[in-house]
Amino acid sequence: MLLLYIYIGQIYRLIIIRKLGMSEENLAEVRNEKAKKIQHPKGKLTAYERLNLLLDEGSFSEIDQHVTSEENPDGEAVVTGTGTIHGRPVFVFSEDFSVMGGSLGEVVAKKILKVMDHALEARAPIIGIKDSGGARIQEGISSLYGYAQIFRKNVEASGKIPEISVVVGPSAGGAVYSPALTDFIFQVQDIGQLYVTGPAVVKTVTGEEVSYEELGGVEAHGTKSGVSHKICESEEQAFEEIRYLMSFLPQSSSQKPPAFITEDESSRTIESLDSFIPENRNQPYDMAKIISDISDDGEHYPIQSNYALNIITTFARVNGNTIGIVANQPMELAGVLDIKASEKAARLVRFCDAFNVPILTLVDVPGFLPGVEQEHGGIIRSGAKLLYAYSEATVPRVCVVIRKAYGGAYIVMDSIGLGADKLFAWPSGEIAVMGAEGAVDIIHRRELAAADNKEELKSKLVAEYNDKFSNPDIAAQLGLIDNIIKPSETRKVVIDSFKDLVNKGELGDKHGNIPL
Repeated sequence: MLLLYIYIGQIYRLIIIRKLGMSEENLAEVRNEKAKKIQHPKGKLTAYERLNLLLDEGSFSEIDQHVTSEENPDGEAVVTGTGTIHGRPVFVFSEDFSVMGGSLGEVVAKKILKVMDHALEARAPIIGIKDSGGARIQEGISSLYGYAQIFRKNVEASGKIPEISVVVGPSAGGAVYSPALTDFIFQVQDIGQLYVTGPAVVKTVTGEEVSYEELGGVEAHGTKSGVSHKICESEEQAFEEIRYLMSFLPQSSSQKPPAFITEDESSRTIESLDSFIPENRNQPYDMAKIISDISDDGEHYPIQSNYALNIITTFARVNGNTIGIVANQPMELAGVLDIKASEKAARLVRFCDAFNVPILTLVDVPGFLPGVEQEHGGIIRSGAKLLYAYSEATVPRVCVVIRKAYGGAYIVMDSIGLGADKLFAWPSGEIAVMGAEGAVDIIHRRELAAADNKEELKSKLVAEYNDKFSNPDIAAQLGLIDNIIKPSETRKVVIDSFKDLVNKGELGDKHGNIPL
């Protein structure tokens, strides 16, 4: 029966085309003008306008324009097709909220599945623009089946082709899980929300009163849950950001990321780094400055920059080549690893490994965050995820110890024991089981207990411990680091190291990118 409805709808559509003398382009224009009347008063763009902003000018080619339904003979609630970004092919779908609230019915699901299949066959990225009220209630369980098929297709594509979602409207109920299965979620402030159950259901079940924005807006998912990877102030910014991100990514797991010609000298030294680390070991500094200093032209592209601020995950280029960077941030919680930071880092490491992106790790970690909340929240499991991600990774891996590298957290941050290809340390590097004060309290507890002046003795013992262990010399002697380097030469050392490792690893499907 559904096929009959579709067939009748297509005939009706063709009759309209002939009567009005319209071309396919005219049909798209008519649909777009109709959508403007619904979307623009809400401060939102239409499905076609969004695709035109995302893709290279004039590159969009629509797929399945004639696939309609009895309810919507002029076009269903999604626009699908192909285009290019920076001249490279991508496959796209843009949900159309002006048609039945962008709801997903059987026909919509089939259109999305078809373009995803094309993306997999072509080994090219798939980008989904999300603006949907969820399952089409009128179609009952068929709409749920459609969602299930899309989720399965997301998993099939995971780790094979980059999958990107941009949330520019509601993404409710089942609609949230397709974005959650993709590699990156871009969310637009004020208009983009993700939630499993809306405010009305929340109030009925729990008695809590909450707005759509409070429940599923950018504050909720950009800073608290970490579901969204990039928060944007406008739709225009979101599509510009996606285009920039794409410049760092390969087309598929079978390729390497694109290389760029840069005028930034590979041998460039950064003299300011030689005096950058504070003399006081407990004084923070901004790790982001080090990242900018060693990256081409000082540019890098942070991921989840509003979430788990004690770890930085970012893409950058060195000598024109894409790398992924994981770095502790001493400005936040002294750079400790906690549940959120461990999972954030593991996620980027696994993405980089799946898509042939070399990994640079910058270490200044005093340990794991202690506390009952962390232990009961599963810090053991979360830390193990990061251990697993690094141990599994076969892409080139370079690690630089900037300052503290203590205990189990040192191991987790891509130590030699986990398989880092090259590990260097600044002279300020402190590679030890724990910090001086804690170590002295354990090693010399009896002496301290019996001392007349405990503070004086402890200060002396701490100084002795620091002289002996708070430097990278012992690790170098044991062959656990490759070299102690001048901070100013870090960029050159990193570039040379990745050059040495350029042929490491094999291209091809390795593993999916499970949403950690």
